Amino acid sequence: MAQRRSYQIGSGLFILLGFAALAYLATQTTSIANFSQGPSYTLNARFTNVGQLKLRAPVKIAGVRIGSVESIEVDPERLDAKVRLSVDKRYHEIPDDSSAAIFTSGLLGDQYIGIQAGGSPDMFKDGDEFVLTQSSMQLEDLIGKFLVNGAPPAKPADAAKTDGGDTGSEHPAATPKKS
Repeated sequence: MAQRRSYQIGSGLFILLGFAALAYLATQTTSIANFSQGPSYTLNARFTNVGQLKLRAPVKIAGVRIGSVESIEVDPERLDAKVRLSVDKRYHEIPDDSSAAIFTSGLLGDQYIGIQAGGSPDMFKDGDEFVLTQSSMQLEDLIGKFLVNGAPPAKPADAAKTDGGDTGSEHPAATPKKS
C-alpha cells in the first residue's frame, strides 16, 4: 500500500511540474514576456490584412524588440486596418523610408511587425506613418496558390516507361495514347 501511495505522489508532482512548464512556456511565447517599455513615441502603419495580429504584439528591427502594437482599428474611409505602434524612445533614429511588414514567428506562431530600415537621412517623428507596408501572408492563400499553380500533372506510369527512346516497334505500350 505504501508503494502505491508513493506512485500517486510522484505522478501528482510530475503533473504539477508539467503544468508549471506549460505556464512558463505560455508567458515566454506570447507578448507578455519580459518587455518593459519606458518613454515611447507612436508610428502608424496601414495594412490591407492584419491576419491574427494582436494588441501588444512585438515590433522588431533585426529581430530585436523595440516596441509593441498599441491599437488596431479599421479606417471607415479607406477600409483598411490602421495599426498604431508604440516604439521605445531609445530607437528614435528609424529612417522615414523604412518599411513595415507583418510576419509570423515560426510556422504557426504569433504574428509581429518587423521593420526593415531604409536609408533616408530623415528620421520618423512622433505620429508619422509608414509609406511602405506588407500585409500578413495567410496560410490558406499560400495553399490555394500552390494548388492552383501547383506542380505539373504527374505522367502516367506507362508514359514514363516509354520516354527512354523510340524502339521502332508498333507495340501498343510504345505508342503514346492520344486524348
